[in-house]
Amino acid sequence: MSASTETAVAPPGLSAITATPMPAHRPDWEHGLLGHPKLLREIAETIGGPFHLMYPERIVANIRAFGEVFTRARVPGAIYYGKKANKAECVVRACAEAGCGVDVASFDELQAAIAGGVRGADLMVTGPAKSDRLLEQATRDGALIAVDDQDELDRLSAVEGPSRVLLRVLPPGSSSRFGMTDEELDRALLLADTDSIRLHGFSFHLSGYEAAPRADLAHTLIRRCREARRLGHPMTTISIGGGFGVDYVSAQAWEEFRKGVNPRWFHGDRAPRSAYYPYHCPLPGPAMLAAILGHGDLAGKLRSAGITLAIEPGRALLDHAGITVFGIQGIKTRLAHGVPYDILTANGTSLSLSEQWFDSEYLPDPVLWPQRPGNLTPTCVGGSSCLEDDMLSRRRIPLPRPATTDDLLIYPNTAGYQMDSNESSFHGLPIPPKVVLRSSPDERQFNWRLDTAPDAI
Repeated sequence: MSASTETAVAPPGLSAITATPMPAHRPDWEHGLLGHPKLLREIAETIGGPFHLMYPERIVANIRAFGEVFTRARVPGAIYYGKKANKAECVVRACAEAGCGVDVASFDELQAAIAGGVRGADLMVTGPAKSDRLLEQATRDGALIAVDDQDELDRLSAVEGPSRVLLRVLPPGSSSRFGMTDEELDRALLLADTDSIRLHGFSFHLSGYEAAPRADLAHTLIRRCREARRLGHPMTTISIGGGFGVDYVSAQAWEEFRKGVNPRWFHGDRAPRSAYYPYHCPLPGPAMLAAILGHGDLAGKLRSAGITLAIEPGRALLDHAGITVFGIQGIKTRLAHGVPYDILTANGTSLSLSEQWFDSEYLPDPVLWPQRPGNLTPTCVGGSSCLEDDMLSRRRIPLPRPATTDDLLIYPNTAGYQMDSNESSFHGLPIPPKVVLRSSPDERQFNWRLDTAPDAI
């Protein structure tokens, strides 16, 4: 039974303490999985604890969707998956399968990408003040290195090269600790040893999820590339970084939440103090790339200048590529403003939902499985640690029925950043393993295995 066919009866006073429903968009493979009578139970009983489930076929499809935008715009494009978004081995292998590069920021990430089948020439090495070991290996592998300051350039000059380099730009008006000022860029262009360092272009990263500022800065850097070519530098690439939005929920659900949100919707009447991720994105992923290329005819100017546009999406390449599954260890009922609600204790911790550790909340509604009708039940979800703030969902979610300890709780679309950036074995609790799911062409049959990357399990 799908969520759309479930019926639930709301008890009196529910709206005073319960959040607006935030059902997540659900891909076909997830519908098939939730409709399978046994598979989730089989995996849960085999694992014996919480687990993350990865669906790499979706990653390949996301990569290809970005590539199609470049093709339609007739712009040479380079896609580098931001590896920090999820460290599962299956993600890197999906990138290799789809011909996608990988953005790494440490020696171990570089080695993992190579081991997963990604060519050295398809790596982008980012991050500040890189170690000599990383700079040397990146040069040997032929990776593109985004240099953050003059010191890195000086150290690269001593590496047996040549090194392929982008200069990271400090965006105008930014207080970021990353990137080089206009004066520092001018100095780097003049002093770079063209025998040992090949300057291939510029890179930058912007916060937020707006298309126009990225296109505007890219326009400026096209002019800079032309000027730098006169100094003998190749200048073939501009990387605009990541920040491609993901659309988790409908526009209506997001707007209703934003208009109605109040502390009474949260356990202890305590709403998050930090801003929420924009869980509805009107131009997600590839659509945002198309908007960037269309702004001020950026596509035409890139073609005219013979410049490749590089992007470094993380979350957007993992859209609908994974879910997180918890068992329920305990249930208790409490009152808020005279209305009863349930507090579940999951068999894991909120360290597996990274948004909770930025004093925010992961808002897409979890699914209670098996799915069946019942009475609408406002429900919070706590972790199994002894910390008061270990809450997977402080928000009171309107679950379609009361949960039981035989149920599973499934958080949707968690592959992008939620899964492993903050996980630890606190209390000696196991870190949830990653499970790789594959499906038949009709997505009615599935098989699964553990992801084999040592740091993924």
